[in-house]
Amino acid sequence: MNIHEYQAKDILKRYGVRIQEGIVAETAEEAVTAAKRLTEETGTGWHVIKAQIHAGGRGKGGGVKLAKNLEQVKELAGQIIGMQLVTHQTGPEGKKVNKVLVAQDVYYPGDSEPKEYYLSILLDRAKGQNVIMASTEGGMDIEEVAEHTPDKIFKEWIDPAVGLQGFQARKIAFAFGLEGEAFKEMVKFVTNLYKAYLDTDASMFEINPVLKTSDNKILAVDGKVDLDDNALFRHKDLADLRDLAEEDPLEVEASKSNLNYVKLDGNVGCMVNGAGLAMATMDIIKLSGGEPANFLDVGGGANAQTVEAGFRLILQDPNVKAILINIFGGIVRCDRVANGVVEAYKNIGTINVPIIVRLQGTNAEEGARIIDESGLKVFSAVALKEAAQKVKDVLATA
Repeated sequence: MNIHEYQAKDILKRYGVRIQEGIVAETAEEAVTAAKRLTEETGTGWHVIKAQIHAGGRGKGGGVKLAKNLEQVKELAGQIIGMQLVTHQTGPEGKKVNKVLVAQDVYYPGDSEPKEYYLSILLDRAKGQNVIMASTEGGMDIEEVAEHTPDKIFKEWIDPAVGLQGFQARKIAFAFGLEGEAFKEMVKFVTNLYKAYLDTDASMFEINPVLKTSDNKILAVDGKVDLDDNALFRHKDLADLRDLAEEDPLEVEASKSNLNYVKLDGNVGCMVNGAGLAMATMDIIKLSGGEPANFLDVGGGANAQTVEAGFRLILQDPNVKAILINIFGGIVRCDRVANGVVEAYKNIGTINVPIIVRLQGTNAEEGARIIDESGLKVFSAVALKEAAQKVKDVLATA
């Protein structure tokens, strides 16, 4: 589960990680009030207005602006709130900005020049260990750094049996070329960041940039946090941070029916029980000349209700020209799935796209018979190759 920058920073601050202070606002007037409060609390005169959406590249898209007075705070916040912000991570359709973070300006003059770094923590599945990735090239897309200057990325793996050791945090500070007070600050920053990552059961923490200020403070200017959905039952306070407005409406609707759904850009909807079978089904769709319109796993206990919910999700996509249902009858019998398909079809009413149902496993032949005798625009298949051919045939006439 992704969360907003201001929410990520609240978590970091709770664990002693120094952050760029800020206050969230949903209107231009609230932004002015926030700026006044920040000035009282931090002494800052300039403020940064930052769009809050679940995507990176906000600055390049015009979603991060510097305001030098309260009039500019109101003007810029009014421009950003409500805009359709397009970045390299949103796609051409962009995302609507519903709120902004009014943040203190931390790039103030001092004894030394501010310096930006990159820091992230995630799981290295190949090694079965968490890894801290660090780079002196903060503020840039890490993908570009990896492609053009991979020698500037430093990695430190942490053995989960012993956790982050002090010498490892110091190695990262040394890799940044820090010394003196900034060195000590960075060691503390890395240590507290790792504790926050572990305690929240996160999938990823990314701080870009980590800033060394002109007076040698180390703080998080931005924060991207991805929480593990499977661990949210242990963190009700974190689960409450979910912003449904930032998610695809179909995926939100699917989660209410306990369906695993991801919308794609193709023309063949698919409904499958099991993630591995779903991947194989999408491959079959591509081999048959189509493109998968979604990933939809209805789970092992598929019944009429889940099948109907799956149908309704798929049919909301206007690009869908056919639907392939691929069910392995292990936990659930194929005849029950077939009856569920027929019942769901009748409950929905008019379905204008052909449906291919491939059933394999317990009572597969009986399931195929139920489909064939239903009198509906539904075609049965037993072999995967047969299902792929029928997909190809219906696409040719679509």
